Amino acid sequence: MNKDIDALFLSHGGGPLPLLGDPGHRDMVDQLTAIAARISRPSAILVISAHWETSVPMVTAHPTPSLIYDYSGFPAEAYRIDYSCPGEPVLAGQMVRALEQAGIPAQLDDQRGFDHGLFVPLKLMYPDAGIPCVQLSLKRSLDAHEHIAIGRALQALDYDGLLVIGSGFSFHNMPEFFRAGSPQAADARNQAFQEWLFQTCTDPQLSEPQRADRLVHWAQAPHARFCHPREEHLLPLHVCYGLAEKPSETYLSARILGKASGLFYWPSNRTAECV
Repeated sequence: MNKDIDALFLSHGGGPLPLLGDPGHRDMVDQLTAIAARISRPSAILVISAHWETSVPMVTAHPTPSLIYDYSGFPAEAYRIDYSCPGEPVLAGQMVRALEQAGIPAQLDDQRGFDHGLFVPLKLMYPDAGIPCVQLSLKRSLDAHEHIAIGRALQALDYDGLLVIGSGFSFHNMPEFFRAGSPQAADARNQAFQEWLFQTCTDPQLSEPQRADRLVHWAQAPHARFCHPREEHLLPLHVCYGLAEKPSETYLSARILGKASGLFYWPSNRTAECV
């Protein structure tokens, strides 16, 4: 891993609710503000969002991206949220070259703006919107091995002070957030998967081939498909792990909308030395 790139997987909550004062997101807000205060301020941020899927990896390249309010049914203020951070076309170009050099076809997108997988957590972490950002899509295949490979390819980036954020959710069964009855059974299944994910990402006794194999075969984990009927909110973690290829050094837990979720952080050598 490039010694000057940090990796962070976070659970970004339900749409704009973390920015609207929703009590079910209080833990998440505390979690993100705590980690932002702990780590060095990045020079740029790359976000892998669960809300953008393409046939090949795409990277935003607009110098002043707009926002995409990719949610519905919320109060009018949810569609007036502003996060006017600049883009970073130089970083975007480096990313496409790094992916292509690793044999992964990739393209720039100079029109797309930033979806809520980027602006919701970053407005909590860095509210001044002064850090340049780019966004990377998931591959529509949703293949776990391919997303670890994308992360590995990004190890070739030469960009000091970069923070790579996998913006997803460690629990993402939407009906269960709102289902009435038998919460204990659902919570037990959720907790079992969260414990498996914690061990997989943090256990120093696992070799990196073992850790990668567990993540590739994540669907065999306890209650994996209950927690992730569709894996798009988990795969940003695979990209972060592919970049880091080591145990996560920091884990923060939170209950979001009543469900256990978590954040994993892999500091670079630069950050580890100063934290």
